[in-house]
Amino acid sequence: MDNTKINIIGWILFLISAIGFIMSSIGNFWAMFGSIFFFIGCVAFLIPFFRKQK
Repeated sequence: MDNTKINIIGWILFLISAIGFIMSSIGNFWAMFGSIFFFIGCVAFLIPFFRKQK
């Protein structure tokens, strides 16, 4: 496996954990707030992997 595939797998695992945090924090505003920003941060780091190279 090359480094790109390993990085993508790692970020997908982070996304899954972020979804788990979001589900576990239902009913607690500040925990939900942090969980959603964690999820958004993971998505932001995945964007370069799916962009077309020039």
